[in-house]
Amino acid sequence: MTSLPAAPPRWRRGEGLRALAWLSPWIAGVSIFFIYPLISTVYFSFHRYDMYTLEFIGLDNYRYLFQDARVAASARNTLWLVAFMVPATVLFSLALAQLVIRLKAGVSLLRTIFYLPSLVPMTAGTITFVFLLNPATGPVNHLLSLIGIRGPDWFGDPAWSKPSLTLLGLWGCGQLMVIFMAALLDVPRHLYEAAAIDGAGPWRQFRSVTLPTIAPVLMFALVTNVIYALQYFSQAMIASRVAQGSTDSPGSSFSPGYPDESLLTLPQWLFQVGFRDYSMGYACVLALLLFGTSMIFTLILLRQFRRAEEAS
Repeated sequence: MTSLPAAPPRWRRGEGLRALAWLSPWIAGVSIFFIYPLISTVYFSFHRYDMYTLEFIGLDNYRYLFQDARVAASARNTLWLVAFMVPATVLFSLALAQLVIRLKAGVSLLRTIFYLPSLVPMTAGTITFVFLLNPATGPVNHLLSLIGIRGPDWFGDPAWSKPSLTLLGLWGCGQLMVIFMAALLDVPRHLYEAAAIDGAGPWRQFRSVTLPTIAPVLMFALVTNVIYALQYFSQAMIASRVAQGSTDSPGSSFSPGYPDESLLTLPQWLFQVGFRDYSMGYACVLALLLFGTSMIFTLILLRQFRRAEEAS
């Protein structure tokens, strides 16, 4: 059996140049919007930089990272959101999707009702949610009082502030619910029929048929929501401002993380350091910490997902 002659070097170079030309928009985008900012962040992290002067200080910014009490508080709050808000949001979205696809009537109406909150602008939704949970004038505590329950100070009590944000996340999980609905409707029906013939009940069918089939979608939901929780900024900042009664008028003061730094997340502290205190060098260190944490969580989830696939 004769082998085909090898392609001439000039032809191979031409193919490589054509492939490079097709990839050039992606290469340019990654270089401009990812590689260059990442290298610049590492460079500025070794400097004292206030947007005007640049002074090399070595590892001083990194040393201060371990002395900054606000970093410890913001990291704890951010990890709390990852550990509690992310699983609650994913499980609640999956439960809603299961409920909607199993109903025989009113599916379109329920799907619309559950999806509508995700269309509300983030700022408007957060402000409305804080007012609804206001302990003095909000209707939620009033309704609880009618059945003999004394409602908490939702966004004014450090013990309830992060659970209140979790409730806000559950309220706006309609988009993730729709993604899970599409995945659940794509599960082959004959797999459920075969499992039912073998005597598998609903829970066994869910474990042995539904979860393995929608595993890629579930993995996507976990990874994206973990990254979202690590970058949690706007809702926590707005809720803190509204609960504290702070405005942007002259003379007003705002302490990020109100109450008692319970809503202070790592992106908020990064914003405070970089754009309020103009300590850009130290803010770059916080940005690298956030980037590294996101990479670690993503790699751990992908590795666990690969192990689960191999085990099955």
